[in-house]
Amino acid sequence: MPKTALLAGATGLIGSQLLPLLLASARYSKVIVVGRRPLPQAHPKLVQVVTELDKLEDFRAQLMADDVFCCLGTTMKQAGSREAFYKVDYQYVVRLAALAAGNFAAQFMVVSSLGADARSRVYYTRVKGEMEATVRQTAFRAIHIFRPSLLLGARATPRLAERISAALLALTRPLLVGPLWAYRAVPAAAVAAAMLRAAEDDGGGVRVHGAVEIARAA
Repeated sequence: MPKTALLAGATGLIGSQLLPLLLASARYSKVIVVGRRPLPQAHPKLVQVVTELDKLEDFRAQLMADDVFCCLGTTMKQAGSREAFYKVDYQYVVRLAALAAGNFAAQFMVVSSLGADARSRVYYTRVKGEMEATVRQTAFRAIHIFRPSLLLGARATPRLAERISAALLALTRPLLVGPLWAYRAVPAAAVAAAMLRAAEDDGGGVRVHGAVEIARAA
């Protein structure tokens, strides 16, 4: 039976790669996108719910789905403060997970980060770790956590630091083997493909996908 997908973060680097895959997939008869701004596109499967993510509960009935794909995320620079970063990368993600679980969604696919650890001294990876720990407690049949390293792809707003890092990683890529494989830069399209593949597996439990797993699934 065709299913419904729910995508948050469709305008981001990974979400923008994932949306066309969901729309093209025979698995889904409906793809719901929730976000602050409407997307400039139309598709027979596409349903857009435009709202601030603080107000998700007001749209609970419109956000019923089988598989939920969470590509929400920002940077400290974009957010402007630790509080704003925490709101996007922890509160919004956790709120979406709780709402989806309450709507009896079966699977939750979420983008985290390499090094995510709730005990980390680095604020970014600590918040990602805290998010993962909370999401793991929600009542889904399956939870898939994706931990890519530096993401490659065309952003709406280019980030100089990431472009420099990507160039350096490209030079050192042949050296990143074995345990160091996880530090290889990952194309956003590969993460998107891996997320869809994970949903299609229809498994159970909690699974963490690092760079190696993402590369194999893409």
